[in-house]
This record gives sequence, C-alpha cells and structure tokens, in this order.
Amino acid sequence: IALYKHRLLQVILRYYVTNQSPPNFTQHVSEQSKVTDRVSRRLIRTYQLYSRTSGKHVQVLPNKKINAMAEDGDLHAKLVVETDTFGSRVRIKGAETGFYICMNKRGKLIGKKNGQGRDCIFSEIVLENNYTALRNARYEGWYMAFTRRGRPRKGSRTRQHQREVHFMKRLPRGSHPTHPVPHRPFDFVHYPFSPRTKRTRYSAER
Repeated sequence: IALYKHRLLQVILRYYVTNQSPPNFTQHVSEQSKVTDRVSRRLIRTYQLYSRTSGKHVQVLPNKKINAMAEDGDLHAKLVVETDTFGSRVRIKGAETGFYICMNKRGKLIGKKNGQGRDCIFSEIVLENNYTALRNARYEGWYMAFTRRGRPRKGSRTRQHQREVHFMKRLPRGSHPTHPVPHRPFDFVHYPFSPRTKRTRYSAER
C-alpha cells in the first residue's frame, strides 16, 4: 500500500508540474496491480479452497502433487495465502508441506518450495455467482482448475465461466472468524451551565 501511494503521488505531481493531460488513474491502478509490492506489510490469511466440481478441498501433498480430493478439516487442505501486491494477487502454499501452488508452461499445477516466481502468483477474481477464480499471473488466461474427480485440469483448457475454475473460501474446521472488539458504550457527562452557556442557549431560542 505504501508503494502504491508513493507512485500515485508521483503521477499527480508530474501532472501538475508539466501541466499535461490528466493521468489515467484506472490504467495506473491496473499496472500497479501487476507489480510486486516489496515495501508494504504482507497480509497473510489461512483458509481452505472448496472446489465446486469435486465437492472436496484443494490440498498440497508431501510429494508436491496438488488435487481437490481433501475432506473438510484435512491436514493438507489448510492453505496459507500471502498477498503479493496491494491488489488481489496472492501466493498459496500448503500449511503442512510448505510447498507453493504453481503452474508450469504446460499448464500443470505443481508444488514448489520457492514461490517467488510469477508462475506461483494467482489473481483472485470474485465472480458474479460469489465463487472465486484463480488466474495465473505468468500465463494470462490460465486458471487453477480441477475435474469432478479432483484431478488438476490443464490451465490451457480453462475459461473463467467453467465450473472447474470456481472455488469457495472456507475456514479450516475448528477455526472461528475474528470479531472486532466491541465498542464501549458512550458515557454522557453532564456539565453545569456557565453564564456564557446560558446566554448562548437563550439567543438560540429567540
């Protein structure tokens, strides 16, 4: 977020100094969403990915294989999701194995110990049906997808409208959502009227 604000400020200053045409902020946000933010603090979440087609959860196994065959609460279905930019790009790894979910040039999902490459970055896209699609950052238009049996589907054969690419985020079994700390009720303090307060109140009533 800090890097985004800094670059946005540079764009605004450049406009006012050179008196050029107004900058395209939509294009600027789109471009910055593709750049890794190494300044801001990373947001880390933990959840499960429920596959719409298999009816099971995505899991990362010790042999680096990835499928959507895990039951709710399975040890290997617990995923750690790290933000890569101020936008919706994330890295996903198995909490138990530490392997990141990546995609190779053939569109196959594989596990990697080092998830710094763009092939290990996915953009979270919230769809109209409230499911989430995960599009790979390196291979544009290729999505994480699984068949009805929970087997990975090649990214080159995926499209955003297909059920195979639709997922639902779920908290691991036994986890509870964090609720904000309730606000203390307001304390009403009654102060005695001063002569000035009385004059002001009298003038307002008139």
